[in-house]
Amino acid sequence: MKKIFIAFCVFISGLAYAQQTDYVNFIRANGMLNIVIDSSIVKGEVWYNLNITKSTDSIFLDAVNMTFENVEIRVGDSNTQKLDYSNVENKIYFKYPFQKNQTYTIYFNYSAKPKQALYFLKRENEPQVWTQGQGKYTSHWFPSLDDTNDKIIFNLSTVKKSEYSFIANGLNTVTSPLPDNSVKTSYQMQKPMSSYLLALVYGKYNKKTATSKSGIPLEYYYYPEDSLKVEPTYRYSKQMFDFLEEEIGFAYPWQNYKQVPVHDFLYAGMENTSLTIFSDAFMVDDIGFNDKNYVNVNAHELAHQWFGDLVTAKSGEHHWLQEGFATYYALLAERDIFGDDYFYFKLLESVLELSRQDLSGNGTSLLDPKSSSLTFYQRGAWVLHALRDQVGDVIFKKAVRNYLEKHQYANVETSDFIQEVENLYGRSLSHFVNYWIKNKAFPFDDAFAILKRQSSFINEYAMVDCEAKTSKCAEYLKYYVSDEAKVKVISQVPALVTSDVFKNSLKVRQAISEHVTKIPEALKEDYESLLDDKSYITIENALYNLWVNFPLERSKYLSKTRKIIGFSDKNVRMLWIVLNLSTPYYEADNKQELFDELVGYTKEKYNADVRIKAFTYLDLIKSCDEDCQAELETAKSHHNWRLVKFAKELSKKLENKKE
Repeated sequence: MKKIFIAFCVFISGLAYAQQTDYVNFIRANGMLNIVIDSSIVKGEVWYNLNITKSTDSIFLDAVNMTFENVEIRVGDSNTQKLDYSNVENKIYFKYPFQKNQTYTIYFNYSAKPKQALYFLKRENEPQVWTQGQGKYTSHWFPSLDDTNDKIIFNLSTVKKSEYSFIANGLNTVTSPLPDNSVKTSYQMQKPMSSYLLALVYGKYNKKTATSKSGIPLEYYYYPEDSLKVEPTYRYSKQMFDFLEEEIGFAYPWQNYKQVPVHDFLYAGMENTSLTIFSDAFMVDDIGFNDKNYVNVNAHELAHQWFGDLVTAKSGEHHWLQEGFATYYALLAERDIFGDDYFYFKLLESVLELSRQDLSGNGTSLLDPKSSSLTFYQRGAWVLHALRDQVGDVIFKKAVRNYLEKHQYANVETSDFIQEVENLYGRSLSHFVNYWIKNKAFPFDDAFAILKRQSSFINEYAMVDCEAKTSKCAEYLKYYVSDEAKVKVISQVPALVTSDVFKNSLKVRQAISEHVTKIPEALKEDYESLLDDKSYITIENALYNLWVNFPLERSKYLSKTRKIIGFSDKNVRMLWIVLNLSTPYYEADNKQELFDELVGYTKEKYNADVRIKAFTYLDLIKSCDEDCQAELETAKSHHNWRLVKFAKELSKKLENKKE
């Protein structure tokens, strides 16, 4: 009998996921988790409530490398009974004569040691655990359904030490102190969501709270030592939330909204339902805000709460409905903050990037599931901008509202959105769809024409071009043109920079630090003033260029910048160490201690960006010693693919040098 059942399960596993949605509707999942930090294990008790829409004798959940026990079933309100199950091919199959229109509750205990999707890390010698399930990976740590078309109400609970935070999707409904100085914490969702959006974070955090204009609780988490970074990091958060609710015209669909930075995250951010997790590299101070802030990522992940979380693409073919919408609405939110010129310049930048992609032969249809991120994000955003330009603001905004209203908590295809626009527009959009969405080639000329028609700023920027140097180019830097235009001139003809050009904005001065690498003696004093700018990028560039150009004054530049760390990747500090080590007669520091500090940044306790930068500098000064190479080996098994790729390439390079 057991062999027959296993054979049956193998047969079922070959069927498409969509077929299971035809006969079973998983309604709710309650999970009581035990996160075993020291062993990188998660255990849990899980209850699934479900309704059968078509009689069947087997249903399944995705469960990667999990073990199960105490598997039981309750039919309606009857008593529980043992349930026959089989755990094969990363699924758990439940065998029972399931009857149409009958409700069931399935209960089980499980244990897993995930290889991905749930990450156990150390940060500042404190444990931190976080999830990243995008795609179909939640089933590595929680028995669920990898099919994005099956939406479930998830509720998670755990017992934790009182000094740590446990944060999950939904509203924190229970926080009960227990006798052993631990705390039971529970989170509950009210509406269904795809399982890839199920998320949790465990670690040491404080939080700041706010309330949106519509009354939604907003929670901003931060590390206890980062209180001075809270305001610049989360700057404009409430403004963007209020703006998007009004602009989209559909109320924020979840109970609350939380944002949590984590150590060594795989991406910039992830839009888990009501719980955005983002890289702590975006936790910045007031100076860092000027260079690399969280605003765009913040707005993008927030927009996903509607586009991706509320309405979810049925398949990869329609992925742009998530990323294109989130990119476009994030840009609209930034427009509300930074103005029209910023908005149009960002659209112009994406036009140029998309045209370069086409010229390289990598352009694809927006409906190609293997398209690049540039296509899904930027071309997707451009489709919406061009469509809005064609049908007008009123029709576009109402169509978006109708689309969200009609398909909320469900799954969509491109035609679902286009149909809503056509219904209001009163004519076919088939030509638009073929031209802007289906064609491989991005309509560069049409996009540029839209921008020039909409923005005088873009016309000015296009006019200012010094690739072929003319007498006008020097005039552009003397008189009023936009900062962006001046940056363009400086990048094309850096020799035109005079002392007066240094009197411009932070953005223009940063361009000077980037492009004026051979510093005339006449500009030395002006150039030195860049070391005082509120920009870690400018300081890094200026320090290096001054050190190279004026070797007799290297000690002065090192002394001035010795206490500057820079971003979370320690960009200024590491450059300073390398320049110090390369300045023979500068004896203000113990060079061995500095070298040890640089090697120390390659260790596992630092995030991928810090380690990559440290490895790069050590290779540059030909000092990747045994300790460095040992850390390089550990980096090859890291969870961050960028670090793994870098470590393998550098190891190969070092091996080739030995031969």
